[in-house]
Amino acid sequence: MSIVFFSIVVWIAAWALNVKLANGTASGTRLVKVIVPTLFGLTLLLVWEMLVRGLNVPLVILPPPSLVIDTMADNLAILWKDFVQTFLKGALRGYLIGCSAAILTAFLVDRFDFLSRGLLPVGNFIAALPIIGTAPILVMWFGFDWQSKAAVVVVMVFFPMLVNTVAGLRETTAMQRDLMHTYAARPAQSFLKLRLPAAMPFMFNGLKISTTLALIGAIVAEFFGSPVVGMGFRISASVGQLALDMVWAEIVVAALAGSAFYGVVAIIEKGVTFWHPSQRGS
Repeated sequence: MSIVFFSIVVWIAAWALNVKLANGTASGTRLVKVIVPTLFGLTLLLVWEMLVRGLNVPLVILPPPSLVIDTMADNLAILWKDFVQTFLKGALRGYLIGCSAAILTAFLVDRFDFLSRGLLPVGNFIAALPIIGTAPILVMWFGFDWQSKAAVVVVMVFFPMLVNTVAGLRETTAMQRDLMHTYAARPAQSFLKLRLPAAMPFMFNGLKISTTLALIGAIVAEFFGSPVVGMGFRISASVGQLALDMVWAEIVVAALAGSAFYGVVAIIEKGVTFWHPSQRGS
């Protein structure tokens, strides 16, 4: 019980320090904004390590973070190959194809009203299909390599991206459109200078949502057929071998890749939509 008590003390002390930093006079500085989440993460890992080691938790239940780090260090080559297969080949390509197709389709839906009435309900139906059911079908259609994983990702990201883009294109008010008409702007000019910029925050919302969906879709698809490489394949095989440290290593790689992917899209969003109120002061 002493290790439990000590873990609670460490958690409370770190929590108090974080509260003090977050509410202090320097809370708005970039340094504090980095320190606060970093301190929280390190404290979580430290408490996790102490509890697992101190209570002798079995490996099959929960491995200590130090063991996961050691496993990652010993299997960097395998983890890199899995990352390339799952993220760079499957998730990223499917993301680019699916989001591009959704944006182009949204332009057509906005231009032709009959597509809005006919295509959006179909897209909603497809988006409601369980990925656990569609993934094996797409794997059988497109084979066991990255093409089937990209197809699953396309299905997952297409509708969220489509809905957000269509909503963004309809964001402008009648007064704004009338003003462009008063300036004798052509339809293409109104689209490029008014409606498309107004849609950008919505489009980036769809892009950010799709970053996580893409990686999840690619990993799930690998459970139903894959070459002997990939995050989903490695997780499935390691679970069968009770190598839970390797499973957690793959989870960490996936989490880091997904967070970095989301961060890159968020940085691009900040540069493109710097004029939007949501970006002011950030």
